[in-house]
Amino acid sequence: MRRAHAPHSEPTTAGRPSSERSDWITLKRLLPYLWEYRWRVGFALAFMVAAKVANLGVPLLLKTLVDDLSPAGAGITAQALLVVPAGLLVAYAALRLSTSVFTELRELVFAKATFGASRQIALETFRHLHQLSLRFHLERQTGGMTRDIERGTRALQSLVSYSLYTILPTLVELTLALALLGGKFDMGFVWITLVALAAYIVFTISITEWRTQFRRRMNELDSKAHTRAIDALLNYETVKYFNNEAFEARRYDEGLDAYRKAQIQSQTSLSLLNTGQQLIIATSLLAMLWRATAGVVDGHMTLGDLVMVNALLIQLYIPMNFLGVLYREVKQSLADLDKMFVLLEREREVADVPGAGALAVNGGTVRFEHVAFAYDPARPILHDLSFEIPAGQTVAVVGASGAGKSTLARLLYRFYDVSSDGRGRISIDGQDIRQVTQDSLRQAIGIVPQDTVLFNDTVAYNIGYGRAGATQAEIEDAARAAHIHDFIKAQPKGYETMVGERGLKLSGGEKQRVAIARTLLKNPPILVFDEATSALDSANERAIQAELKSASKGKTTLVIAHRLSTVVDAHEILVMDAGQVVERGSHQALLAQAGRYARMWQLQNSASAAAPADAAPQKDAHGHQMA
Repeated sequence: MRRAHAPHSEPTTAGRPSSERSDWITLKRLLPYLWEYRWRVGFALAFMVAAKVANLGVPLLLKTLVDDLSPAGAGITAQALLVVPAGLLVAYAALRLSTSVFTELRELVFAKATFGASRQIALETFRHLHQLSLRFHLERQTGGMTRDIERGTRALQSLVSYSLYTILPTLVELTLALALLGGKFDMGFVWITLVALAAYIVFTISITEWRTQFRRRMNELDSKAHTRAIDALLNYETVKYFNNEAFEARRYDEGLDAYRKAQIQSQTSLSLLNTGQQLIIATSLLAMLWRATAGVVDGHMTLGDLVMVNALLIQLYIPMNFLGVLYREVKQSLADLDKMFVLLEREREVADVPGAGALAVNGGTVRFEHVAFAYDPARPILHDLSFEIPAGQTVAVVGASGAGKSTLARLLYRFYDVSSDGRGRISIDGQDIRQVTQDSLRQAIGIVPQDTVLFNDTVAYNIGYGRAGATQAEIEDAARAAHIHDFIKAQPKGYETMVGERGLKLSGGEKQRVAIARTLLKNPPILVFDEATSALDSANERAIQAELKSASKGKTTLVIAHRLSTVVDAHEILVMDAGQVVERGSHQALLAQAGRYARMWQLQNSASAAAPADAAPQKDAHGHQMA
């Protein structure tokens, strides 16, 4: 399915909190990932029940031990007085050890399920983000989105840990303890526990739901502050250019201050929650022990019974004391996990149609037929555009900024789809590119973009990115063709030189030549040069132009350019204005028409004559002359 999203309808942050979505929906979404490890879940639950049964046996042993040592048992022999308690003590130690062993076995068995599901969801989210349209990535906020993914991955581990390791075991132990108290003594103990539990749960849920708004607000402010910090660091040079370090620090501090205030609100409400919970627990403990003490005084309960009730209560209420915190953490984990699932459920604007086949390139003729397109429905970019790039030929597109030239490359790559008016389409060798897989389409096209962004890795890695598995010799051949090999070899680390964040350690010209080398290494049948030499000086531009001409020989090539001198050899030149082709023809034919192209040519030649410094050697980001 493909669904066009208008820009104003797209969220600007990744995965907004979905307060309308039920927690059960999130849990239902999570279950398939855990179902893959269902046998491990079953064994973990079995070990958990065994641990709780062993834990419940401890108070029973304590009761027997106390009763045997009490004055009421004075008639027993001295040998029995020594042997029986010793056996009970050994059994007590064995039960304590069994509890720990079963607990560790549970965690050991389930660890693979927890970390495996976490890895699977994180990987699926990563892949899905790469499948979303360019529109989404242009409007997203990287800092906030990465924070949401990080919290979502951590939330899965927390949710499973809290539910399987604490909440579920506590409920199992509570059920066993209530059955023991009701069966061995009377229902009064059961009713006190149930009333206390009901009051505890109602109070905890009510207060936690009320304070969730503070926690959600705290997370939003955390993401916002993180986004501001990431943006400022990514745009380090821009901050320096305009002396805005103090301004960015103030903006970041504003975010941190708002986050601090939200933290204080969250902590205040947490203190209220903890105080109320302790009051309920203390009241129920008092009522239970008072009833047990009265039973001992009346004679229908032994001293061992009192010890057993006390031990049971301690074992029950210590984990219950954390149920409020756990409930809050589980709610928060569900909210964080839901944000990541919202990302996963984000529909792809550009998707392969069911049964799409691979693109079969036989020559590589590219046709734009009645193409119309708009990023925003209120502002169309292309209007009924039609032209053809014959197989093995070069077509250049020129025109003023905003005419829609770079949009052609984005549509050819299917970063967006053409408007679905029923007649517009882009085809390669007669195949509508919407009917073939995106993977096969992009394998057939190579591009040198106007704005080159490199990975924060080595020069070799960035060139080799054009074709995974390329040898060092192939990488160096591509670098030679792009006239950057000598520059790279002159560096102390050669091809292992790090290029920095987004390639900021290189000059614009060097980055562009790396991009050219990367595309030459890919060696696809269709090439797109989007201002491929815009960052080069005249001398290097002429050298690179010769290499690009050689590389594009026999290939279908689309050249997008501002400098008309770079397209004079094109088989056909299209002059675009306001999303339409207003002139077309060869360089000489367009000059003979004395139209828009001829005026552009005259203006650029006049500007070139008035600026002889254009031929000066270009320098890199460190002021060194480029090779």
